[in-house]
Amino acid sequence: MNKIERALISVTDKTGIVEFAKELENLGIEIISTGGTAKVLKEGGVKVIDISHLTGFPEILEGRVKTLHPKVHGGILFKRDEKEHLETIKKYEIKPLDLIVVNLYTFEKVVEEGANLEKAIENIDIGGPTLIRAGAKNFKYVTVVVDKEDYPLVLEEIKKYGNTTLKTRFELAKKVFKLTSNYDQMIFNYLSQIDI
Repeated sequence: MNKIERALISVTDKTGIVEFAKELENLGIEIISTGGTAKVLKEGGVKVIDISHLTGFPEILEGRVKTLHPKVHGGILFKRDEKEHLETIKKYEIKPLDLIVVNLYTFEKVVEEGANLEKAIENIDIGGPTLIRAGAKNFKYVTVVVDKEDYPLVLEEIKKYGNTTLKTRFELAKKVFKLTSNYDQMIFNYLSQIDI
């Protein structure tokens, strides 16, 4: 089992994230982050690498595009035990991303607060679901955390084994697909009530 070396953290709900990231940092794990999360982590004393440093490309279009990049998704999706995949990531200087900690824009909350269509649309998360689905698809190698309640278990296993167990990664992957399924259903339900 490979050790977790690098984590990508991008969360809307920042409860407990600074403490979690500090623990990861203390375990020698490099932290990569985006926008508001990076700011909160830095303010909390966590050493953070901005996503734009990893990709070599700035966040653009008011933050709509920041993680949609081969250096991000290649780092998540490559098979760690397949020669051709290893050669490809080496060729393109892609670094492995072993731990994905992401929760999604609070679409439901924004809609419940009476947002108009334009604001609701801006709160449809694109990068977040893409990241977590990529990590969940590759659960054989990648740990994906979408629920702050799982921070303690993930830390416990990393401290014990240097990584999470395959069983845990599989359970966390299932949580991802349940979350994204519900998220898309919520968006569909909202849009179904609107006539333009």
